[in-house]
This record gives sequence, C-alpha cells and structure tokens, in this order.
Amino acid sequence: QVHFVESGGGLVQPGGSLRLSCAGSGFSFSDAIMTWHRQAPGKAREWVATVAPGGATFYADFVEGRFTGSRDNDQNTTFLQMNSLKPEDTAVYYCQEFGSPTWGQGTQVTVAS
Repeated sequence: QVHFVESGGGLVQPGGSLRLSCAGSGFSFSDAIMTWHRQAPGKAREWVATVAPGGATFYADFVEGRFTGSRDNDQNTTFLQMNSLKPEDTAVYYCQEFGSPTWGQGTQVTVAS
C-alpha cells in the first residue's frame, strides 16, 4: 500500500526558511519520480517541484530559485528546502510519486509576520 507522510511545515515570517520532508513507503522509492505539490486556500492544487530518481530537479516558475528538492533513497525520503518564503507560499504541501493516485495528509506552511 502506497503511503506518504509529510512533515516539517509550520509558521514562518516572510523571508524565512523551512525544510519539508516526505517519507514514502509501499513502492520502490529509489526508482520513483517524486513530486511536490501545494494547495492554497480556495485554489487548485499545483505542482511545485520534481525530484528524479538520480537527483535531477525541476521546478515551477514561481519557485524562482528559492526552493531546492533532494532525496535520500536509503531513507525513502524526499526533501524540499524552502528559502526566502513569501506570504503567497502559504499552502498545504504534499508529496507524491509521479502518476500515483495516492496523496499524503500534507503539511501546512504558513508565511506571515
């Protein structure tokens, strides 16, 4: 059974940083394309970043170099380091194996002064 557990969210001031983690299980993590998404209140869920099995990363345009995706295949965990956070980054953040219908519970990120 595919399962994702996101963690690391919280309340941070504009310009601050957070590091999100996502532990995956029930699938071959080392072979999986892992993705990060977010959903702000009243908005559709949107793609944020992709971390390929070999570590290559791809980002949505709004990231603008502020976020860095990574993974530890030994720990079945993917990470999203978020710097220079803005109020518009406030959302619930989710990870997912690319193409999987399964979502975790997400982790809330709130950027406010």
